[in-house]
Amino acid sequence: MFESVLVANRGEIAVRVIRTLRRLGVRSVAVFSDADADALHVREADTAVRIGPTAAAESYLSVAKLLDAAARTGARAVHPGYGFLAENAAFARACEEAGLVFIGPPAAAIELMGDKIRAKETVRAAGVPVVPGSSGSGLTDAQLAEAAREIGMPVLLKPSAGGGGKGMRLVRAERLLADEIAAARREARGSFGDDTLLVERWIDRPRHIEIQVLADGHGNVVHLGERECSLQRRHQKIVEEAPSPLLDEATRAAMGEAAVQAARSCGYRGAGTVEFIVPGGDPGAYYFMEMNTRLQVEHPVTELAVSVAGVHPDLVEWQLRTAAGERLAFGQADTAFTGHAVEARLCAETARTAAAGGVDFLPSAGRVELLREPAGEGVRTDSGLTEGTEVGTAYDPMLAKIVARGPDRATALRRLRAALADTTVLGVDTNAGFLRRLLSLPAVVSGDLDTGLVDREAGGLIPADVPDEVYAAAALLRHAAAAPSGAGGAPGTGIPGTGLPGAGLPGAGAGAGRANGAGAAAGTGPAGSGAHAGPAGAAAGWTDPFSVPSGWRLGGEAARTPYHVLVPGHGPVEVRLRGPLDAAEVSVRRRPDGAQPGGRAPDAAGAAGPGGAVPPSVPARLLGPGGPQGRVLVEYAGVTHAFHCAPDGFGGHWLGRDGDAWHAAVHDPVAAALRGAAGAGGAGALTAPMPGTVTVVKAAVGESVSAGQSLLVVEAMKMEHVVAAPYAGTVTELDVSPGSTVAMDQVLAVVTPDSGPVPEKEPAPEQESVPEEERAPQRESAAGKKEDER
Repeated sequence: MFESVLVANRGEIAVRVIRTLRRLGVRSVAVFSDADADALHVREADTAVRIGPTAAAESYLSVAKLLDAAARTGARAVHPGYGFLAENAAFARACEEAGLVFIGPPAAAIELMGDKIRAKETVRAAGVPVVPGSSGSGLTDAQLAEAAREIGMPVLLKPSAGGGGKGMRLVRAERLLADEIAAARREARGSFGDDTLLVERWIDRPRHIEIQVLADGHGNVVHLGERECSLQRRHQKIVEEAPSPLLDEATRAAMGEAAVQAARSCGYRGAGTVEFIVPGGDPGAYYFMEMNTRLQVEHPVTELAVSVAGVHPDLVEWQLRTAAGERLAFGQADTAFTGHAVEARLCAETARTAAAGGVDFLPSAGRVELLREPAGEGVRTDSGLTEGTEVGTAYDPMLAKIVARGPDRATALRRLRAALADTTVLGVDTNAGFLRRLLSLPAVVSGDLDTGLVDREAGGLIPADVPDEVYAAAALLRHAAAAPSGAGGAPGTGIPGTGLPGAGLPGAGAGAGRANGAGAAAGTGPAGSGAHAGPAGAAAGWTDPFSVPSGWRLGGEAARTPYHVLVPGHGPVEVRLRGPLDAAEVSVRRRPDGAQPGGRAPDAAGAAGPGGAVPPSVPARLLGPGGPQGRVLVEYAGVTHAFHCAPDGFGGHWLGRDGDAWHAAVHDPVAAALRGAAGAGGAGALTAPMPGTVTVVKAAVGESVSAGQSLLVVEAMKMEHVVAAPYAGTVTELDVSPGSTVAMDQVLAVVTPDSGPVPEKEPAPEQESVPEEERAPQRESAAGKKEDER
């Protein structure tokens, strides 16, 4: 066994590898970019070396810097993790030439299986069935188009190098071939440095099933069963499980043997995965897609569901042992499934409803303000997060993997749904709530899966609106924070147990809302203010009565205090609150048309002014802490809700519950109205759907454009998103150029319609990340390998 190993990766996989190294008594060496200086993998390692700035090309993808870090720290081997250089044959050779052991297969095997065209030819010769498609490498655009026409539409364009769904394009119409080939080449070149493409037949309602293999350097190869990876969105896996609910024992054995033969055909060593596409209606007709010559993201489900000689295997440990020259200590007869495991990938992304009922999954960024990761019987979390982690768009959006095991599939699914409900990440949008709802779909529960299921059902898994109790909780927290020290709470205290500033106690400001004079002691200031006019009040500490948000008015009933709240992706909401925190009245006023609040405040009876009717008041209470730090209880309309919460630093709060999270930001209606009046373009403004970089600009100021015409491309985390014209018109403003870094919702361009008023735009056609023809995919090939190009 090695004395020290350098982990040439970051995030959760680096942490995962480091913990196995520690268990085996092997010294770990981490590497980090400037963006990861305080990352969890750096803290977990025995030694850590800075290798460059944030850009992956100057840090995690720099072979010279990685080899230098190994030399400086005395590392004797390199574990590549997955993504980055894990499947880079040149890196494997460079390690060998530097006297380092590359913990992975031989460079020749990586090179062979990394070329999808050669890989198909090799495994076909070994008797493994392959997907019908083009043959030969280096095909021109015209040759690709001709091959597609010969195969018959629809077809799938795929990069020959790399994977993870990047550069893959489903083409259903022949007229779109030229544009889709160009787009696939561009994305493949940007992701893998190689724009070679192939084209394959698209199989309807496919299932993506892969086989885990282990091989040593002495000719021994075994498989550890299959993983079902059919739950994908846009060709990228988000949920995996083992075993597959589709396969019977005979098919499992046949596919396992085919995977073993594929591994033998390339002289494999270490842990690898052979991926198959399986027609849902005919599981016996499986086809080889490709071989992943590295550890897979989803390897934990195999570790939890499979027994090897009576124990659950650690695949990283066997990577180390086979790389060190050890023989496999078991044979095929020693392996068996002993339960069921399901994994969900927690990603930093924002789900937004798009045109035609689809959903755009857009990369998100931010600082992790509060983190609660699940634990418990049968639950495992592989994570690279800590509170304070800055999540950017420079690397892959996967943050963690939540895995659950059970004696059967139903138990594993139930435990995973509960684990996702217990997952809270505040400060960054994640897909935890989406995943929890996905796992409750009848088709998922029954095991009736295919690679198009998520895209077909995604629209129904995104809540249409924010619950009223979220807005009420946001207003109550702001009301508590607005109370000065000493007004119902000890000076300088916050809401106990939450880490939040505020009035401190649920009864803060008690008496607010009572009529002045009626029930107010003689000599006091505004009811509920805590202010005292006499000497006793001075001795106790005086509070300016007009700094207390009690709504006190001379000779009348207390007014409601308005709080304007904006949750990104939704219109502004006005919440009116009256009374103490433990006995408040709240009304949540939504504006479906997005209009700003206007007119005078309602009178004491609740009658509205010119701004429109005010909804009836609902009793609400801020009950204070509800258990762990950062958790509060809010009672709304007689129902108590538990939220995790964290301040956003600008007066608003992040709120989380059952895997969902909302950023309830402070909204300034006056400033918004001024921006709307003076801002560029108004309804004609096209904004960035996510933080990222503009890579392509296809229009110019003064150019006439048609509805749906592509104007710009924004890239984040190596995924392209097309910004298109919402209607026919003229480009009157263009504020970016290729290479421009943009923030979410930043104005990129303005299109003025040809005539008449600005037409109402679809929900978000300018935020499409793939053409309409790629909606609801029913077949994939090397799909689903979002293998962290980090």
